[in-house]
Amino acid sequence: METNDVARSFTCLGHPGRLAVFRLLMRFAPGDVRPTEIADALALKPNTLSHHLSDLTGCGLAQVRREGRSLFYSAQLDRAEALISYLALDLGRARPDLLAPLIGERPMSDTYNVLFICSGNSARSIFAEAALRDLGGTRFNAYSAGTRPGTQLNPFALQVLERNGHDTTLLRSKHLSEFQAEGAPQMDFVFTVCDTAAAEECPPWAGQPITGHWGLPDPVKAQGTDAEKALVFAQTYGALRRRIEAFVALPISSLERIALQNRVDAIDAEAKD
Repeated sequence: METNDVARSFTCLGHPGRLAVFRLLMRFAPGDVRPTEIADALALKPNTLSHHLSDLTGCGLAQVRREGRSLFYSAQLDRAEALISYLALDLGRARPDLLAPLIGERPMSDTYNVLFICSGNSARSIFAEAALRDLGGTRFNAYSAGTRPGTQLNPFALQVLERNGHDTTLLRSKHLSEFQAEGAPQMDFVFTVCDTAAAEECPPWAGQPITGHWGLPDPVKAQGTDAEKALVFAQTYGALRRRIEAFVALPISSLERIALQNRVDAIDAEAKD
């Protein structure tokens, strides 16, 4: 990456607001996000956000696509990779004392720890935990958690799981802090299954797990009769089950880390097609 391009990128990211927007875009990478969702997550005024997005696209750190009348923004990963490489390889001269804390990771074992995160841990992440526990067999340890404390399992979610043959007796709503405490299982994979969780301020995970974002609408917000609400929950369960089925089919042990991350990213995109 040329020095002038690096300086331009640093100048663009030198504003706290633009940096916050870029960080959020990176949370959703390689997917994209609507400006309204960014504004809600960061509590930004629409005109302020518009300026930040314009600056980020102008300096090549973000890109935009149009779908009908809607705009979707995403991080320009090639540019981000070049900027990170410049910091690590040019400025840092690839010094092991600088890079080891960043790239150090434990080898994956034959049993993989997987955590699903959403805002309430009442439906979507619970669906994913239960599905992986039954579909993944002994290859996976499935966990789920929410970013919002004090939530309870949704009755409609439990009904859907029971109808699909899942044992719900051990399921409970858990806060994310339970998996950030000393002695908690070290995760090999961390998935966010709602947009709110993806935008949360979650610290880096020990061991640098593979991450993915499978954002789905919250079935708890469904309106209508009980039958209509139950249908939405069933559809959400089905959408997550398809992703879980694709995930457990991955040849995880034979894939290098970059290839594995790409395959995980592709699961959500392929499920939406």
